[in-house]
Amino acid sequence: MPDATPTTGLELRSLIRKNGELELSLAKVPVPEPADDQVVVKVEATPINPSDLGLLVGPADMTRATVSGSGDSIVVKAKVSEASLPFLAARLDKAMPVGNEGAGTVIKAGASDEAQALKGKTVSMIGGGMYTQYRLIKARDCQALPSGTTAAEGASWFVNPLTALGMTETMKREGHKALVHTAAASNLGQMLNRICLEDGIGLVNIVRNPAQVKILKDAGARHVCDSTAASFTGDLTQALVETGATIAFDAIGGGRLASQILTCMEVALNKTAKEYSRYGSSTHKQVYIYGSLDTGPVELVRNYGMAWGVGGWLLTPFLQKIGRADQQRLRERVARSLKTTFASHYTKTISLPEALDPKNIAIYNKRATGEKFLINPNKMG
Repeated sequence: MPDATPTTGLELRSLIRKNGELELSLAKVPVPEPADDQVVVKVEATPINPSDLGLLVGPADMTRATVSGSGDSIVVKAKVSEASLPFLAARLDKAMPVGNEGAGTVIKAGASDEAQALKGKTVSMIGGGMYTQYRLIKARDCQALPSGTTAAEGASWFVNPLTALGMTETMKREGHKALVHTAAASNLGQMLNRICLEDGIGLVNIVRNPAQVKILKDAGARHVCDSTAASFTGDLTQALVETGATIAFDAIGGGRLASQILTCMEVALNKTAKEYSRYGSSTHKQVYIYGSLDTGPVELVRNYGMAWGVGGWLLTPFLQKIGRADQQRLRERVARSLKTTFASHYTKTISLPEALDPKNIAIYNKRATGEKFLINPNKMG
């Protein structure tokens, strides 16, 4: 493979100005030379995850966005509420690259053995700034994909798979034997279901409509509860009795769902309690909020004793906590099963300019189950 690479490439940028205006655009940026421990990757696939949308559009009102230009010169503008600006102070007036993870072909490598070993290979990457045609990155932040694996198959190798594995690892490390997951029909939720079936872990899936119940039941899920059903509280409690789940990972965030889960956990524990305690069950019940599909307040109705907790959970701090050796163990499991356990499915593959088309933004910004988009920065059009 020739060493020559283009001198410039397109990169998607998100800018929020101090006056409260979001601006999305494509910048022409130089392709730098790799240092000894770095490689240059031609990015061929990068997913749009909910975590990417937080940086891409943030709290902007995209329903009233305006567009100017076309092709590589397209610019999208939208208004950000004044109330949100104090929380965005560190990013105001800074054009920020977007995209947590991606995959592509290493077209240039630095002098180190680690970098040279990746030359010409298809790799997955983590490190941000993936909505770009050419990504300069350290070799250690790349994972060589198994032979025959495409960039599209490896693009989502990090965020969803390691989040799902991180949930089961956290469950084990904190002494729980089964877990609950909300928004469970998502790509991530379906991965978690496959992991739990493989590993013999009890899983209670919470979804929001009968169609999502069917998706998971068809995939072999044993416990699926529809939060919109009149029988939800009873269904959830029975599933908790059967699995013994005392830890939950909540993608919703706002509203009373976290509190409902804790209440049902307490009721389930009391069904098998040997004696009464006015302080409730002594078994710790934990809900970790890791998403914000509902950005409203978390409402807690305290009727579940004193042994409980609600907190935040993020993948990066978890990985830092477990250390490099365990990180590598999880990464290798993902790489081995990218086409099975950790397979992702996309409804559409789009180019960088198409990523800024308001019609596409309206779809992927809904964060709806079954509407996951993949960007190929080197796709024409």
